[in-house]
Amino acid sequence: MAIHITIRGVPEEVRNELAARAAKRHQSMQEFLRLELMRIASRPTLDAWLEGVKDRKAAAGTTVPVSEILRARDADRV
Repeated sequence: MAIHITIRGVPEEVRNELAARAAKRHQSMQEFLRLELMRIASRPTLDAWLEGVKDRKAAAGTTVPVSEILRARDADRV
């Protein structure tokens, strides 16, 4: 079942920008915002993503020494 969401206090310039983006995609503002909300909700939060990175790093059991990272960084600057 679909849920209705109301957002109050949106500045006019923000509303106008969102309307322009929706129009560029040939979408209604409602469809544009619904799809944007679904896209946002489908992505992990930054904290969840970082936790996944930490878990994968721990599972791999490998580390790169700081000196190696700095050497690679400096090699790109030459």
